[in-house]
Amino acid sequence: MGTKQIVTGPTFEEMLYPEKIAPEVRARALRLMDEDPLDPINLFNITWKDHSNKIQYYVLPRELTGIDTPIVVLHSTHFPTGSHKVGATYSVLIEKELFGEVDPSTHTLVWPSTGNYGIGGAFVGCRMNFDSIVVLPENMSRERFEIIEGYGARIIATPGSESNVKEIYDKTWELRRADPNVRVLNQFEVMGNYRFHYYVTGNTIAELADILKQRGVGSGHLSAYVSAMGSGGTIAAGDCLKQLWPGLKIVGLEPIQCPTLYSNGYGEHRIEGIGDKHATWIHNVMNMDAIMCIDDMSCLRGLALLVDPVGQKTLEKRYSVLSADITTMSRIFGISGICNVLGAIKTAKFYNLGSNDVIITICTDAIDRYHSVMDWLESAEGKMDEPMATGRMESTFLGQRLDYVQEGDQLARERWHNLKYYTWVEQQGKTIEELDAQRDPNWWHQHQEMVKEIDKRILEARK
Repeated sequence: MGTKQIVTGPTFEEMLYPEKIAPEVRARALRLMDEDPLDPINLFNITWKDHSNKIQYYVLPRELTGIDTPIVVLHSTHFPTGSHKVGATYSVLIEKELFGEVDPSTHTLVWPSTGNYGIGGAFVGCRMNFDSIVVLPENMSRERFEIIEGYGARIIATPGSESNVKEIYDKTWELRRADPNVRVLNQFEVMGNYRFHYYVTGNTIAELADILKQRGVGSGHLSAYVSAMGSGGTIAAGDCLKQLWPGLKIVGLEPIQCPTLYSNGYGEHRIEGIGDKHATWIHNVMNMDAIMCIDDMSCLRGLALLVDPVGQKTLEKRYSVLSADITTMSRIFGISGICNVLGAIKTAKFYNLGSNDVIITICTDAIDRYHSVMDWLESAEGKMDEPMATGRMESTFLGQRLDYVQEGDQLARERWHNLKYYTWVEQQGKTIEELDAQRDPNWWHQHQEMVKEIDKRILEARK
């Protein structure tokens, strides 16, 4: 037996309802969020709710979106790492530990990532007493590398940028073959990622629907859930929501520059966190209603508009966006969050949604990890002035067109599913039988039901 102590955190139920955490634990976790953010007790701060147990969401102003349909974003700046990906990494690791697949006294964890999952893995892995290595592309934002190192993990940088996931996989196989004690926690494959978003994110959004109705936003049902695909984790919340509202549309987003599901396309792009040039194992593509593509530079320009003082002044002066709204949006959005909003606008237009419909999407991180990207944009396109800000508003938020839209009919879903073969069977060791099993909705239901068993094991481990 090893000597490192096993560290556990919240159950799925406690991440969904933090008020169910033991009061003394909850109070200490909230206090140490500021006093000692690296203390393992901060695992109990993994939730979509704040210290008052209120869901952290924001209804975008119509002046920004240009449409009558309310677009509501769930935002994650209050999570321990500033991104909801920490929930996925915790769920993945606690499951592996409880089922005896990893041991902090023996194993080194490898977290393949293009950013936020690696940041979450560094935080969770090191807090749970594991030696952790994050593998990510060398061209990701400088801030990502700094945050990962600050959490105590080692880094291996691979060639390329966001869409160069194959190079990450190759490095993880190299590490695995070189050391029998390496354990790779691949976000694109492990179902703990799916379960966190299905259960915690999905049910949080379901609870939010009633809150919105009480505020006069919508009528208590949701019409669409829009999410870019990175690992395929966040979009899993749609599976939960569609069980509650069968008519709800699940809309996935990709970069125009890397339209893998849309047209078997490939290429590099700058929307960090999405568009990884393959269909992920944990993505339930048979349940997706449409795929839409968003221009990567529109996302960068849209974020710059919200955070640059000239852009902010233009939004307030020319478009009547309230100063308080601008301040909030400048704090909760990152690049992929802008992508999600542009996709939500396109979704409302494509499906002819009205003022009683509600679209939900996600802000996965915030500006704190993109200052270097904003500096690059300014060096490439010049310092923002009012004409540039006006052009960016008109071409991004107000100018979304209905190009690059593909509905999820049966043939499209089969094509999306079949794309998994090339990564998962040919490269990563899955079998044809395992791939074919994913066509059956019961395969996904069985994984959803495992939440109960995992929560039971977490409670037993605490004893």
